[in-house]
Amino acid sequence: MNKLRILLADDHTLIRDGLKALINVQQDMEVVGEAGDGMLAYKVAKELRPDLIVMDVSLPELSGAKSTELIKHELPGVKILALTVHEDKGYLRQLIQAGASGYVLKRAAAEDLIHAIRAIAGGGVYVDPAMMSKVVGGSTRLRSLDEALKTSNLSERETEVLRLIALGYSNKEIAAQLDISIKTVETYKARLMEKLDLHSRVDIVRYALRQGLMQDY
Repeated sequence: MNKLRILLADDHTLIRDGLKALINVQQDMEVVGEAGDGMLAYKVAKELRPDLIVMDVSLPELSGAKSTELIKHELPGVKILALTVHEDKGYLRQLIQAGASGYVLKRAAAEDLIHAIRAIAGGGVYVDPAMMSKVVGGSTRLRSLDEALKTSNLSERETEVLRLIALGYSNKEIAAQLDISIKTVETYKARLMEKLDLHSRVDIVRYALRQGLMQDY
């Protein structure tokens, strides 16, 4: 079995050691490199070409967001999971726009981090549950649906589906929430991605953030 090759980027040795111990006991993943600052993370990523990088947001030399942006430009196939103490949704928006596929708080449980790694390695998007309430404001409706519809040629239902996808809901969960079939959800998803020229869940998250569809009321 090919293991998921992971690079750790954090300026605290103790945190890297803890992450390494946690990851290396998993049968399907291994740490192949480490970096203590953002510039080194960029250089090591180019050298090792890992499958995934666990990236601290607050790094010396080069911020986690800037390092993420440079790495994604050079190695678009590398998945990046942001790891941080910051619970400000501004950081979440910054990292997602830079190219990160996930955002996990350092106080998260070990199993949540492993789940996040597997989720984004499989092509998904992960947002720490503790951040979700800040992102959605406890609401399942759009903040400004009329405004969003004016900036795109999406239907109201397509816009709702887009927002729920961006928030990490599965097709099955969206179908249950909107009381439609999974096949109908897939149809809406295909239509909205074609209309907006989006190609992945990460693209959908970035679009939703730019349009303000993940903000509080």
